[in-house]
Amino acid sequence: MGQSMPQLEFRWTSWLRIFKAPAPLKTRPVKDDGGLTAWCAEASASLGLPELARKVRVSWNPRMQTTAGRAWWPDRSIELNPKLHQCEPDQLWRTLKHELAHLVAYERCGRRRIDPHGPEWLAACADLGIPGELPYHTLPFKRRRMKRNHAYTCPHCFSTIHRVKPIRRAVACYECCRKFNGGIYHDRFRLVKTKPLA
Repeated sequence: MGQSMPQLEFRWTSWLRIFKAPAPLKTRPVKDDGGLTAWCAEASASLGLPELARKVRVSWNPRMQTTAGRAWWPDRSIELNPKLHQCEPDQLWRTLKHELAHLVAYERCGRRRIDPHGPEWLAACADLGIPGELPYHTLPFKRRRMKRNHAYTCPHCFSTIHRVKPIRRAVACYECCRKFNGGIYHDRFRLVKTKPLA
């Protein structure tokens, strides 16, 4: 009867130290364009799409290489290639309308799945003043050429591949593995780093 019960001690702060705050999400390197956003909002409102008018955003993405623009749903955002600044103004507006048509088509269809360049998109293009729009642009956007400083050679067939980045794991010659080992990796065909020709 004279024994006392042991007491439990709670240390909440010690447990809180275990949990680290999550790392911030990496965002796309974009620069908002208020003027183009306002135009898209006005165009969406005129088509009777108030939610799209309220949420649509247009930005410039310098990481885009050969793509003129792209639309993100359900974010209701449009990204444009800064190279459009070097084109005629009508190319910029056509690209903007092309991408906005995607958002208009998705907004009108709600949760129903549609073909990205199907009849719903074509109807939206016509409503935005670009009837008969083609799915893909023909603008002369060249991909940035990167120097391939890393060369690897197969010790069996002596074929060489060139890479922008070094290979960090064991990689074998695909043709030799397919021809002599049923397509399965074998160390005797492992690529060996060689000095690229100047």
